[in-house]
Amino acid sequence: MATIASILSRELSVPETYIENVIRLLDEGNTLPFIARYRKELHGGMDDTALRTLETRLQYLRNLEARRQEVKASIEAQGKLTGDLSAAIDAAGTLAEVEDLYRPYKQKRRTRATVAKEKGLEPLAQLLFSQGRNLPAPEVLAKQSLDPEKGVETVEDALAGASDIIAEWISDDADIRKTLRQLFETKGALTSKAAKDEDSVYRLYYDFSQPLPKLQSHQILALNRGEREEFLKVSLELPRDLALERISRRVLKPGSQATAFVRAAAEDGYDRLLEPSLERELRSALTDRANEAAIANFALNLKPLLMQPPVKGHVTMGLDPGYRMGCKVAVVDATGKVLDTAVVYPTYGEKQKEEAIAKLSALVRRHGVSHIAIGNGTASRETEQMAVELIRRVGGLSYMMVNEAGASVYSASPLAAEEFPQFDVNLRSAVSIARRLQDPLAELVKIDPKAIGVGQYQHDMPPKRLDEALGGVVEDCVNAVGVDVNTASPSLLKKVAGLTAATAKNIVAYREANGPFTTRKQILKVPKLGPKAFEQCAGFLRVPESAQVLDHTGVHPESYAAAETLLTLCGYDQKDAAQGLAELPKRVEALGWAETAKRCGVGEPTLRDMVKELVKPGRDPRDELPAPILRTDVLELQDLKPGMVLFGTVRNVIDFGVFVDIGVHQDGLVHISKVCNHFIRHPSEVVAVGDVVKVVVLDVDEKKKRISLSMRDVPK
Repeated sequence: MATIASILSRELSVPETYIENVIRLLDEGNTLPFIARYRKELHGGMDDTALRTLETRLQYLRNLEARRQEVKASIEAQGKLTGDLSAAIDAAGTLAEVEDLYRPYKQKRRTRATVAKEKGLEPLAQLLFSQGRNLPAPEVLAKQSLDPEKGVETVEDALAGASDIIAEWISDDADIRKTLRQLFETKGALTSKAAKDEDSVYRLYYDFSQPLPKLQSHQILALNRGEREEFLKVSLELPRDLALERISRRVLKPGSQATAFVRAAAEDGYDRLLEPSLERELRSALTDRANEAAIANFALNLKPLLMQPPVKGHVTMGLDPGYRMGCKVAVVDATGKVLDTAVVYPTYGEKQKEEAIAKLSALVRRHGVSHIAIGNGTASRETEQMAVELIRRVGGLSYMMVNEAGASVYSASPLAAEEFPQFDVNLRSAVSIARRLQDPLAELVKIDPKAIGVGQYQHDMPPKRLDEALGGVVEDCVNAVGVDVNTASPSLLKKVAGLTAATAKNIVAYREANGPFTTRKQILKVPKLGPKAFEQCAGFLRVPESAQVLDHTGVHPESYAAAETLLTLCGYDQKDAAQGLAELPKRVEALGWAETAKRCGVGEPTLRDMVKELVKPGRDPRDELPAPILRTDVLELQDLKPGMVLFGTVRNVIDFGVFVDIGVHQDGLVHISKVCNHFIRHPSEVVAVGDVVKVVVLDVDEKKKRISLSMRDVPK
């Protein structure tokens, strides 16, 4: 039997040695970000995504092996485990196959077949199922099994019971189930009809049929939700004749008087047991497949959203729009500290709008505001118009519409109450919106990723699996950027590899009690943060106040000696490194990467990472991405005309297209067919959330507030 490492090596196309190294590192308690960043020599440079895939599959394969052993032990306890059955269980590649093999030996609730066995009809069933050529007619055989005391009073009773037993045997046959499952996956179709005479968002599925191989994940999820909300009747159309043909090949033996009887039992077993059971399995498998695709798509969108370039170093005003409660205002300084708050009422009338502009103008001048962040929720259009008028009067300002999804969730959370006990819920939301512009990652980590709003049917997903996947993305992003240990919130710190919610709070408590950290080593003094946790987290924590320049970088403390050797080899010292070493790559190239790595005592991947960090100490990888669009004017839906060319920001990428913010209240949709000039399977092959794209307006439906856009053949 193949080892888990060899299976993963084949599936991931990675040398088995690397797989074994990663499994060992995981079993030793190392975190994925640490393994990805600081153990590249051991895994050949696999990225975070590949390592998480490996970890997920490793867990599945280990669960599969554990289940194999449980099943074999259970069958062995019944005295029915044969060598062939044991080998078949060991060879089963999925949990479904293991369960199929276990099915005949599993403790069942009382069925028609178990009742028939209690009546002593199993020998008759075995005789008929053998379909011997010399067998007499079934009716003749049945007479020998009559037993009025057990309720078998007639030949018909005996044959009915034998048929029930044979039907269950056929239904429990692992090979038959596997064959039919494969048949249905290729030849089946999912269909839906309207369940009620009423228009709804599910109208596209009121008369729908799609072969299973062509079924899209978003269609499966839409059908499931429509069925759950009782707008749709959904069913699987399965090829009955083909299925019965496959079963006949497996169980029928021509030339026996019992053959016709077994054929009838097989049809009963298919219609009553196999088909309903496999339909449930298939629907469940389709849902699992769609869930995984939706979760993967959510994770794909979440990463670029978290990695949006920050708008650093500016005093920012956050506006949380609203009608009844007014527009909440928060001014924060360049570090996110709240300087001032207010509430204005621009939607109450022209007079109140003028008062709002006057009040905001005073705040802008008093605090030197550079940017305005406006939440994109209720009343955002009116708030945006007010902001544009404010900009025209004051000058020197720009604004950006910020996706406020999850801001209300955060503002009402215990975390927000702890962070801002002096502010009410609404003002906390304005602070969050301002900070989202300044540093999206630091602010969004405080919010449940499901509430951020870049998914598809996320509320239908299995919560545990979704949390695992999205939590992994957040963790990868935080560790890719690095965290300033002297300014980070507990919410941000707990996402750092090796840290927990408790140790994150302890770090904050330690710096509040003892002042800013001045070296990385000092982190070891934090209560309950031991050597293993320090090993995992140290490289991801930055200490800008440290005199040791390497403490400002992603170079791990375990490699400091190697880094100092590198500086000496290339003619530099620590003072030079503090300014950045633009020429360092050329000097290493002259020495030779392999030779330099050898002399420094590290692998070449570690050397390359070290050089990248020393070229620009304290670098933020997000700064290399396109800057967000900051606006000074406003567009209305009625201003849009077909043929207009605009720049916009990608807000969501889903199976069938891309939603783009082009500066009006409603995002426009670029259908997948309009994303590019060549065939793609998914829009994520071309664009990601946060990308700035050039689009042309195709159509505007003002009544339904729909904007159709294209990224194809956009005029220069």
